[in-house]
Amino acid sequence: MEGIPRHVAVILDGNGRWAKKRGLPRNYGHIQGAKTVEDMCEVFYNKGVEYFTVYAFSTENWSRPETEVSALMKLLRDYMKRSLTRANENNMKVRVIGDISALDEDIQESIRNLEKGTETNTGLKFTIAINYGGRDEITRAVRSLSEDVAEGKIKASQITDTMIAERLDTAGYPDPDLLIRTSGEERISNFLLWQCAYSEFYFTDVPWPDFNEKELDKALAEYAGRHRRYGGV
Repeated sequence: MEGIPRHVAVILDGNGRWAKKRGLPRNYGHIQGAKTVEDMCEVFYNKGVEYFTVYAFSTENWSRPETEVSALMKLLRDYMKRSLTRANENNMKVRVIGDISALDEDIQESIRNLEKGTETNTGLKFTIAINYGGRDEITRAVRSLSEDVAEGKIKASQITDTMIAERLDTAGYPDPDLLIRTSGEERISNFLLWQCAYSEFYFTDVPWPDFNEKELDKALAEYAGRHRRYGGV
């Protein structure tokens, strides 16, 4: 479809504030936010978007209150367990990026099962960033390349940006054409730092639990009116 971004990434912001505004626990906002993610997967795909990536839990989110982190891990655990069936019903391929080694073993196992169980699906490519940080991702890629240099597999002078990209968690996937952040904040918060070098940014005051097809249409209309020059004229 003309003017439709191939890959859209979203920073899911405003769940806690959405709940607080309604006199509800912050965790309820995260639950509603997860439901919005599930609903929007179908919407994104129907609009012609091929890749949909969400920022679910950052490397910095561990500093939140222990009760909130525990609630988020429980939500993640439940989400992973039920996602396999729904993903296959919708022919959706799911991928998780980030350092999952810090997660409980049962969550890691659910992630592996979800990725393997959907790897042959040909519909929406849905990526979830969990315990993810752009700086951490780049650091891990540099370490990997450094090990190859130390072992004599390559020379430092031979390292290219393509080689770095191939060591990132998103290897094999196109960079985001459009990055959306909800709930009024206008920063990327350590999300896909390498990949968003030439992404278009769209910021909205709408909190993620209230984000819907109408709001997505506004973002897509804004995107369609921009001219992407990639540093050229």
